[in-house]
Amino acid sequence: MITGELRSKVDAVWNAFWSGGISNPIEVIEQITYLLFLRGLDDAQLREERKAQRFGTPMERIIFPPVNDPRGRPYSDLRWSKFKDKAPAEMFTIVSDHVFPFLRVMAEDGTSHAEHMKGARFTIPTPALLAKVVDMLDEIPLDDRDTKGDLYEYMLGKIASAGQNGQFRTPRHIIQLMVELMAPKPGDVICDPAAGTAGFLVAAGEYLRDNEPGLFRHDAQRKHFHAGMFNGFDFDATMLRIGSMNMQLHGIEDANLTYRDSLAEGSGGDTDHYSLILANPPFAGSLDYETIAADLRKVVKTKKTELLFMALLLRLLKPGGRAAVIVPDGVLFGSSSAHKTIRKMLVEDHKLDAIIKLPAGVFRPYAGVSTAIVCFTKTNSGGTDQVWFYDVAADGISLDDKRTPLLPTEKLGPVPEMALSEAEHDKNNLPDVLKRWAERDGAERERPRTAQSFRVPKTEISGADYDLSINRYKEVEHEAVEHRPPHEIIADLKALEAEIAKGLDELEAVL
Repeated sequence: MITGELRSKVDAVWNAFWSGGISNPIEVIEQITYLLFLRGLDDAQLREERKAQRFGTPMERIIFPPVNDPRGRPYSDLRWSKFKDKAPAEMFTIVSDHVFPFLRVMAEDGTSHAEHMKGARFTIPTPALLAKVVDMLDEIPLDDRDTKGDLYEYMLGKIASAGQNGQFRTPRHIIQLMVELMAPKPGDVICDPAAGTAGFLVAAGEYLRDNEPGLFRHDAQRKHFHAGMFNGFDFDATMLRIGSMNMQLHGIEDANLTYRDSLAEGSGGDTDHYSLILANPPFAGSLDYETIAADLRKVVKTKKTELLFMALLLRLLKPGGRAAVIVPDGVLFGSSSAHKTIRKMLVEDHKLDAIIKLPAGVFRPYAGVSTAIVCFTKTNSGGTDQVWFYDVAADGISLDDKRTPLLPTEKLGPVPEMALSEAEHDKNNLPDVLKRWAERDGAERERPRTAQSFRVPKTEISGADYDLSINRYKEVEHEAVEHRPPHEIIADLKALEAEIAKGLDELEAVL
């Protein structure tokens, strides 16, 4: 997480946009992202120049070539390190008339990033505001990729708001939990069919950097990481543009982020293609039945987006592929035939691994919906034996609209820097989720139904009409009640009666 000082600097940049006349948060972050992206491009070329100078070899990647742009200005003038020191009026001319045309054409033809950047627009209205924002952003340290990612996530948090179809940004620590549960591998082909700002894909990339550093020593694996591993769809062009730059800022060069309505007719073509899906699909939406892809309608007859997305995930995954997806509680116990069909498919036709119940306040203040993480493996041949349930009561942050951290930064998230005490576990269950997930085929089999996590046999679930709500199977631990013989109770009552009589006699004597 970012420090209070850095957070204050980002807030100051944000406030400068608002006072400068740009109040749409999507537009603010888009303009900030363009500027951060430009700074990142300059840093990338500087690293290439130093590397070439150190080893006496040609530069592998030249972002700003040593020639003039189509309007006659040297490309070197378009570098952050050059234009940041110009007078406001000249800086404004360079950025508006040269930098943004360059951004729209700089990406390699045929890449998704090039497609998204065609719509890049410069909307900062005045030279004074541009100069102010550039000065502020220049003071923010971006040398460390983690810091850069944290800053970007903090800004993305400012645009988190429920959309018409119930879309909202997934908290970063919940994304990290899901990535840790799935543990991506170097050979995975990962997809998020409701990608938004690409938070799941970025987190998967960071997990691989931390846990599989050897992949970058193999040419094929490195190439796969940068072009092939990460795939995302969305039908919001602005989100795709932000997501594409987000991936670039996190060091993933050519993620496949595509404009697509995942549920619509004609969006097929990648059936049985992905080995891992991480997603938080839109909730509570209802689509025009005729626009829904025919193959999805065959699986489940419904207009509800959350059910259609579950059918979509099963279509996209290759046999043996895994998924971790956030669903509203209604998916787990809804009584309609469509709800039951999806649940029965997961249990009977594939391998349902886990249901992890999340606290209702996880998405506050933007939505109070109750949700769960569903983890499953596509098999097309069943395989569900027992389903692991975990009832998360605390995620490290208060569950009210303020969402205040309950522990120091180093003790937050699913993989905290410091171990938690038993008392601190009550404030952050996420590390325990990962610990017990790893033991789900061992010690977890013996856990009682009164515990926070336990397993339920498939036969019991099928007998309960495939109800997957944890409360259906959880048992409440009752306190032991002491049972005493009647003669002891009567003796105690007689003794109490004698004490009361004595007390009344004493009170009468005083009066």
